[in-house]
Parts: sequence; structure tokens; C-alpha cells
Amino acid sequence: MKIYFGFTVAGDRSAIVAARKIVGLILEMGHEVLTRHLVEDNAWDQDRALTPKEVYLRDITWLDHCDAFLAEVSGSSFGVGFETGYLLGATSKKVVLFYRREAEAKISLLITGITHPNCTLVPYSDLNEVEFWIGRNLSHLQPPRLNG
Repeated sequence: MKIYFGFTVAGDRSAIVAARKIVGLILEMGHEVLTRHLVEDNAWDQDRALTPKEVYLRDITWLDHCDAFLAEVSGSSFGVGFETGYLLGATSKKVVLFYRREAEAKISLLITGITHPNCTLVPYSDLNEVEFWIGRNLSHLQPPRLNG
């Protein structure tokens, strides 16, 4: 499965340990993470090596070709919000948003209040909860295969 992982590059990256854990778990389960560079220390530099238009076109292409979208939104950012809204408004893809319970008051109510049927909110207090959720649910995000 191709996963687009959303995580802020320019915003609050205090949840980087959780973001790296999520990406690592997805990879361990044999899936592809299209945006794995977002959890690297030089993510800012990697994105800034491209023009804004190139980043937009690259990311929209990845969003259009991913099977599911998972994001760590504790350091909520406009970019991750845009990605979430784009997928929920323009596709039928599954969206999963992880956030630290203690950060909830800092996250946009538009995110923590989502009731869209294709979106799952996963608040967590420790990384064991994240690992448990991914281990139990990631395979359910797989889009149905069409016979052809």
C-alpha cells in the first residue's frame, strides 16, 4: 500500500519522535511511505531545494496516487490541513490523524472536530497506543482491489 504521511515541515515539529515511529511501523509492515523525507532532520532543506510550485505539484501527485493518508497533527500546520481537506473533499481515500492528547487544545477545532466518515482521529498519550492502533488497523485502510 502507498501511504502519504503528513507532518509539518515549517511548523511545530515537537512530535517528531511519534512521526518517526509511525513511518517506521508503516515501513516495517511492508508498505511504501511516499513522504518519508518529512521525518528526516533535513526535511526543511529538502523542500526548500524545490520551488513552491514543484512542491505543490509533487505533493498533489503523491496525494492522488496514495492509497491512504496518515498524519501526525500535534504540531498542526496549514499544509497538513490542506492535505487533509483535499483528500476528504475530493476523494474517497481514508484519512487517519494522530495527535498527542496534551496538544489537543493547540490543534484547530476544525481538525479535532472532524466527523467525515472517511476520517479517523487517533488521540494518544504514549507511543504504545500509536503502535497498537497501526498494528490493528492499517491493513483495513487498504482500498478494495478491482477485478479486471
